[in-house]
Amino acid sequence: MAHLLNTRIEQIILPSVRNLGNEFKVRRALPSPQRMTVGPFIFFDSFGPVVYQPGDGLDARPHPHIGLSTLSYLLEGQMIHRDSEGYVQSIRPGEVNLMTAGSGIVHSERSSDDDRASGSRLQGFQAWIALPARYEETAPTFQHLGAQQLPQMEAEGVRLRLLAGSLFGMTSPTRTHSDLFNAEVVLEPGARLKIGAEHIERAVYVVSGGIEIEGERAAVAERLLVFKPGEEIVVRALGFTRLMLLGGEPLAEPRHVYWNFVSSRPERIEQAVEDWRQGAFGQVPGDKEFIPLPA
Repeated sequence: MAHLLNTRIEQIILPSVRNLGNEFKVRRALPSPQRMTVGPFIFFDSFGPVVYQPGDGLDARPHPHIGLSTLSYLLEGQMIHRDSEGYVQSIRPGEVNLMTAGSGIVHSERSSDDDRASGSRLQGFQAWIALPARYEETAPTFQHLGAQQLPQMEAEGVRLRLLAGSLFGMTSPTRTHSDLFNAEVVLEPGARLKIGAEHIERAVYVVSGGIEIEGERAAVAERLLVFKPGEEIVVRALGFTRLMLLGGEPLAEPRHVYWNFVSSRPERIEQAVEDWRQGAFGQVPGDKEFIPLPA
């Protein structure tokens, strides 16, 4: 399908697709060859839907992070988070898990024993939020928020849940370290959503359905639209549509990324690589597996 760029759209990004095995496909919109970040968001992944047969399940073995926060959100299914700080927390649709790696943390994400026994479906998102330089070495923390704890808005065919940051006069209790926003939006056919210019960088990921911007057909599912700063954007749904909104203030310094490590300093990433190689990170209690450094 052709995409018509209007003056309010800066980029339309088609995510890369990786198959992590067992039909678990991840669509990565950020970073891309066209763009590395939107606000402080340096990775944006969409995964599933994947159907697990009885006996199978998600197994993201223990792996390390530095210099970022990971925000996880599900549309279907359940995941169990475990980390080297001792946190164990399930996440279900409508809830948020926010892990701030800071100076370093190790975590795993797996299916529950019940889901593994009976079979399950899984679909959701994970965003990596680069920490401002002054917070890159903060102590690692974890926060879980239930669906009812997140601000919600409903009006004229629009339902919105604010996962993190501030938007439309609402502020999420999710603890973040910079000016940002991340929200799930569901639009009835023909419904309109106005996105103001309060944040410098703004983007919308089309999960399902399609949208037009200012009367021009802009994107179908699995596209990330990055808007030009400074102008109000009006999104209109072409059928029943689900979106993820994200953005915020751009990072003050360039970021370096290697594997699961993010930092404003290349030497810090080199240290993290060596620490993981030497087993100097913590361990997830009770889990002896780990993901080795990539070749």
